[in-house]
Amino acid sequence: MEVTSAQQLLDLLGRKPNDLELDVAALEIARIEYPDLDPAQYLHLLDRHAFEIATRADDLSDGRNFVETANAYLFGQPGVDLGLRGNNNNYYSAENSCLNRVLDTGLGIPITLSLIYMEVGRRLAKPVHGIALPGHFIIQYNDGDYATFVDPFHGGVLIDLDGCRALARVDTLTDEMLAHVDRRTIIMRMVNNLRNVYFSTKATDKALRLLDLLLAADPEAADEHKQRGVALMHLRRIPEAVAAFRRYLDLRPDAPDKETIQDQLRSLGHWLASRN
Repeated sequence: MEVTSAQQLLDLLGRKPNDLELDVAALEIARIEYPDLDPAQYLHLLDRHAFEIATRADDLSDGRNFVETANAYLFGQPGVDLGLRGNNNNYYSAENSCLNRVLDTGLGIPITLSLIYMEVGRRLAKPVHGIALPGHFIIQYNDGDYATFVDPFHGGVLIDLDGCRALARVDTLTDEMLAHVDRRTIIMRMVNNLRNVYFSTKATDKALRLLDLLLAADPEAADEHKQRGVALMHLRRIPEAVAAFRRYLDLRPDAPDKETIQDQLRSLGHWLASRN
């Protein structure tokens, strides 16, 4: 039986082996904001962008030529090229975390812009990897002969280790900071970005859908149960909020905020009693 992309996304979030690609996973996440999204349309669009780069390249086998051609197309003039750029004016918009809208508008945040570069590279069998610097996502191209770091948020500018250190705002870069990140790390970072947006904009119903997705993948994720309790409380679904907070304490009996959660449970209990 064929496994749906939604189930593959759950497998990825739950650390199960699967063959799900980043573009498919990112589009599944975007369905929370855009339920009628047609992923096939955007997968085809990524195919077209990769084909355009291959057509423009003088020598696709040469790493430097690939990066130069990819950068010129991905970050070039909108309308002529793809014209990707960082959304400085509305950085915390949910659209920036939705791959379909980033492809539509050309505007995004570091991780979604990097994902587009990575997925175009994958289609052309190029070694393009994500790097989760503290506070800023970039990519690295490295084929053994040619290597460079690329900052998609700032127009695809090529940077060295000093540039990475400046973006990370640290005095010393560790090997961990420069490590290539796996698909799950990238998808979880996108999920967390979107979750933060939904909580900050009080889009509680969408935050709840994200939390339900995370808990379907990992039912014993204690912090997600706690955040789910908060979301349910804001939606005035009090019995469900009580159950979520209790589940959190079951999973984290020594939680540092145990007393706070217990106080919250007592308050919710009094509220429920007053309604009877």
